[in-house]
Amino acid sequence: MSWAAHEFENYFIQKHLGVKASFLAICIGTYIPDSITKHLVYEHPLDAAHFHRGWPGIGFTHSLMLGFVIAVAVLACTKSRSWALGILIGEWAHVVTDTSDSAGVMAFFPFSTDNVTINMWKHTASQGRGGDGAAYYSGLGGIWDFFWFLMVIFFARDTLRVEYFRRVVVPTDPVAWSFLKRRLYLSDNGLLAIYRGLFLYGAVRMVAWFLYARFQVKVPWQPVWGGPKYVKGNHLDHGTWYAVTGRLFLGAAALAVFLYLCWILFVRRLWQRAAPSPTSVALAAQAA
Repeated sequence: MSWAAHEFENYFIQKHLGVKASFLAICIGTYIPDSITKHLVYEHPLDAAHFHRGWPGIGFTHSLMLGFVIAVAVLACTKSRSWALGILIGEWAHVVTDTSDSAGVMAFFPFSTDNVTINMWKHTASQGRGGDGAAYYSGLGGIWDFFWFLMVIFFARDTLRVEYFRRVVVPTDPVAWSFLKRRLYLSDNGLLAIYRGLFLYGAVRMVAWFLYARFQVKVPWQPVWGGPKYVKGNHLDHGTWYAVTGRLFLGAAALAVFLYLCWILFVRRLWQRAAPSPTSVALAAQAA
C-alpha cells in the first residue's frame, strides 16, 4: 500500500500521459481500491494481508480487472471517454504501485490468484493503522512517497500553476468542474484550491506520518529493501517462485486475451458512441 504516492502520481500522470483523461476521474480511480477495503482491513488484524489482498477475501479490489469493469460501466453510462480513461488509469496506477509491498496484488484476477510483488517494503496492516503508518514511513515506503513528491516538483510542477489548471485540467472535464462550481457555490479560486488541495494533502500526510514514526512512537528508521526489519511483514506465498511466475504469466496472457475480446465485441462500440466533447476537439485542434 502507499500512503501519499497515490496523490502525487495523479499530477504526474495527468501531465505526461498524453491522452485526454479527467483529472477528477484519475483521482477517483486511484482511491477506488482502498476506499472499498481500507476501513475494513484494520478490523481484521489477525489475517489483514490475506483479507486485504488475497482470495478468498477482497483482494480483487486491487486487480486490473476491477478498473476495467468500472471504466466500461462509466463509459456506457456517461458516454465520457475522459472519465472512462481517468478511472481506468487511476485504478491501474494504484494496482501497479501496490505491487511494491510484501503482500503484493492479485493483478491478473480472476485468471490468477497469485500476488505480484517486488517486496520493496513490508505490508503491515496487522499492526493497526498507527503501526502500519509508522512502519511504512520507517522503510522505503516513505522514500517512495518522497520520490513521487520530487517527480511532481521537478517534472510536473506546471500542473500546480493556475494557467495549467485553467488551460488543460478544466477544459478536459468542463462538465464536472462546472457542476462543482455551481453546486458548491465556488469561485474559480475555490476550484483551484480543490485541485491543488490533493497535492497539499499528500505532502502534509507524508510529513506528519514521518514525524509520528520518528518522535511519537520512536521506531527505528530502516530504509532498506524489504524493510523495516523491526516489524514482521505480511506475505502471501503460494508456492515456489518458478511455479508462481508460470501461473502469473498464464494469468497475464489470459487477461490480455479477455480484454482484447471485450474490446472487439462491445467496448469499441461504446468508445465510438462516446464521441469527444466539442471542448476536447478544440483542444486537439489547437495542439495540432
